[in-house]
Amino acid sequence: MSRQHIGNRTFYRQVTAIAIPIIIQNGITNFVSLLDNIMVGQVGTLQMSGVSIINQLMFVFNLCIFGASSGAGIFTAQFHGSQDHAGIRHTFRFKVLSCLLLSLGGIALFALGGNGLTGLYLQGEGNPQDAAEILRFGHEYLEVMLWGLVPFALSNAYASTLRETGQTTVPMAGGILAVFVNLILNYVLIFGHLGAPAMGVRGAALATVISRYVELVFVGGWTHLHGKLHPFIRGAYRSIHIPKTLLFSIFRKGMPLLANEFLWASGMAFLSQCYSTCSLDVVPAMNISTTLYNLSSVAFISMGNAVGILMGQMLGAGKPEEEIRSSNRKLILISVYAGAIFGGVMAAVSGLFPLLYNTSDSVRLLAMQLICICAFFMPFNSFINAAYFTLRSGGQTLVTFLFDSCFVWSVCVPLAFCLSRFSPISILPLYIICQSVDLIKCVIGGFMIRKGSWIQNLTKS
Repeated sequence: MSRQHIGNRTFYRQVTAIAIPIIIQNGITNFVSLLDNIMVGQVGTLQMSGVSIINQLMFVFNLCIFGASSGAGIFTAQFHGSQDHAGIRHTFRFKVLSCLLLSLGGIALFALGGNGLTGLYLQGEGNPQDAAEILRFGHEYLEVMLWGLVPFALSNAYASTLRETGQTTVPMAGGILAVFVNLILNYVLIFGHLGAPAMGVRGAALATVISRYVELVFVGGWTHLHGKLHPFIRGAYRSIHIPKTLLFSIFRKGMPLLANEFLWASGMAFLSQCYSTCSLDVVPAMNISTTLYNLSSVAFISMGNAVGILMGQMLGAGKPEEEIRSSNRKLILISVYAGAIFGGVMAAVSGLFPLLYNTSDSVRLLAMQLICICAFFMPFNSFINAAYFTLRSGGQTLVTFLFDSCFVWSVCVPLAFCLSRFSPISILPLYIICQSVDLIKCVIGGFMIRKGSWIQNLTKS
């Protein structure tokens, strides 16, 4: 390995200061989500399937919130690099307003069309009575989860702004507190311990909602109590004024990012729906494999966030181009190594992990096979994720829109739709083919990074 891929001690200290708290927070969050998933899985396969489908739909909403915050966050990181506190305050206002509007839209959509969306995942071969029960459990779970959309969105606005301004430990602490509250309440409410009634899937949803309010109070409260450390919060709610020039810039750079997150997440949801048409067993098996993948991918996904933050700060501070390129190469290499290591761990436990669920042998076998496929592609996904955040850090949101969601809807979705509807292909070859086309994005991402059009300071104007 050449020296250009190895950083000095100062570089790695800076990377770990940002990446490790994010990894810890995301790791604990996904680990508790794993335990949450296993707890629901202990209740039964049908309950697990209903919750899994709703969480797939909620994933689209979550990424829309992430996209709205991230569009403004491009400017937040660069304003922090140039020590412009007023600019950070304006981007925070944009996040709060956009997240609230998205939350209201999400509540209306899920309240009116939740059952119809859930039914799209229940068209595979299987017992019609089982499909009806899955729909019922999904509806019970969704009814409660709607109460948690607003606190989730507001927590994201606070936490993302703190991370982009260099404060990663408070969002980490808030996330850790929330997931432990969620875990304890899951134990109490799902199974009916400590005198509480056994609420099943409703209990799992209620635990999640309460934990989101706890996280909002913790992160939001800390931010307001420490206004001297973070001047952006002082006067943040005195008005909703955002300078027109900045507002236009955020819309121009951020809306493609929001559209990208929505289209990418909805594309993933559509792919899952295509997979589900093969069999009703696919829904719980995909849930098991996805749960393990989410935990295993924490390191490289967190590194992607670190790439975006560090590159944004270096661009905003006006660092030399060669220094930016050098740091980016090192960060991407760390991300790919993380994906390879955790992909290996994922493959090693593929036969054991499905045994934790109270489900059939056929579902466990299919889950093990899907886990192995995910593990093989993890290093490639690591590179794609790091490339995405690199391009986004310099405001190349239209490029990332084409690179990410347009690719999903123009290549992956039509391929999965045609193969699942018009051929007798089974789930495993279908899944492998759809995962393989992402290798094209590795080539595109590498080319775009080397081209260097993403290296630009957005705060100069």
